[in-house]
Amino acid sequence: MEKRAMEELWKLHTDEEFLRHDVEATLATMTDDAFVLNIPTGMGGRGKSEVRAFYRDSFVHFLPSDIAIQLTHRVLGDDALVDEMVLTFTHTTQMDWILPNLPPTNKKVAVDLVAVVYFRDHKICGERIYWDHARVLQQVGLIAPRQPTQIV
Repeated sequence: MEKRAMEELWKLHTDEEFLRHDVEATLATMTDDAFVLNIPTGMGGRGKSEVRAFYRDSFVHFLPSDIAIQLTHRVLGDDALVDEMVLTFTHTTQMDWILPNLPPTNKKVAVDLVAVVYFRDHKICGERIYWDHARVLQQVGLIAPRQPTQIV
């Protein structure tokens, strides 16, 4: 798949998720056996049925109104794209995909996030999403911030 086509498809996919909140339009960008895996929480699914349930029940309709993603770096391969981003939001809604079983805290969160996106047959066939989960937990007050270690 051409690199420009991968970028365009990924933009369409994320626009459907984050801007239009359209589960079926998001799924239309994916292969039937696609997977989504949020590594820190294990949330996601394998195959369109599980991915549909994840998007519908835990993700697309559970994004705070101020959620934003700023791309900081992108690497393109022959069949994959890796985006480094900064994700920001105020935890005003239940967000089980990133903070499972935690009611809204109204705390602001900013965290570096990496998405590894795989392509096959001009569609997205997989996503692996990584972030520093301890940093998210610190920002919502569930764990104390780590104190810098002094080297003597």
